[in-house]
Amino acid sequence: MEVFVLTFIVLLVVVAAMAIGYMVQRKTIAGSCGGLAALGIEKACDCDKPCEKRQERMRKEKEWQDNKII
Repeated sequence: MEVFVLTFIVLLVVVAAMAIGYMVQRKTIAGSCGGLAALGIEKACDCDKPCEKRQERMRKEKEWQDNKII
């Protein structure tokens, strides 16, 4: 039982350290697979020009990409 409790405490410390690091740096977490971009698809919709909401999301995404950790 001691091993279980010790392992659980270590796990909690590691998760807390990662959470504190994330909050301090205020940068986005980036995935490693690339999503649709890995398939050569720039956007999910078929329209020629994205709507205003999509353009705003794309602008925010670009800002996040500029601030990502790795």
